[in-house]
Amino acid sequence: MTTSDGWTAAVRDRLAPGRLLPLGTAAGAWLAERAAREVLVRAAARVRGAVPGRLRIGTAEGADLPDPPFPVPPGGLRPGPLRIDAEFAAVAAGRPLPETAEEVRAVLLAAAAELGLAVTEADLRVTELLEEAPEAGPEPPPPVHVAPATDDPVALAVLRVPGVAAVTDALGPPVLRADGAVRVEFAVAADHPPAEVARAARAAASAEAPADAVVTVLITEVR
Repeated sequence: MTTSDGWTAAVRDRLAPGRLLPLGTAAGAWLAERAAREVLVRAAARVRGAVPGRLRIGTAEGADLPDPPFPVPPGGLRPGPLRIDAEFAAVAAGRPLPETAEEVRAVLLAAAAELGLAVTEADLRVTELLEEAPEAGPEPPPPVHVAPATDDPVALAVLRVPGVAAVTDALGPPVLRADGAVRVEFAVAADHPPAEVARAARAAASAEAPADAVVTVLITEVR
């Protein structure tokens, strides 16, 4: 694979939203796994002696998930406790491995809580022991954000919410209306808590949507 191919694959992975994770502290709201993964991996990378690798977020094992009062979007997980499965390489010299692993776990759980994800467990796997931390490779070019044009009153109301960076169309139109439900998709600014923004955005969208519509929101990016 050439460097260009590698960058293309990296950008494609960063743009693909993946599964949608319920924001446990914001009813009727979901966050794209890709966006959550970027935040969690950055947090884990700050742990001394840890080199983060693959990371997935899914429903916690054995969780009892009743039917939610909101329509679950395609690719979305039903609201309930979540689990992180993460891999990392560890620098063997200078620090005990259990100490590194426990800090990685604590950092991941804290970062997930800041996002508003109801993560109750984090399962870690050490994939490699390193003599020293690897040198950072070239960063893939950042994705180009092109906000879709819209004059939809629901979208315009959401855009006025502090912390909403833009409406997006990763999974469909920014505002999707179907069967008495309204779904709004948008990006959140990195310096705002996603769950708080989601609650405010859902309230703003509900004020412009039909009175009997069930409103849900999707955060596809944290910018």
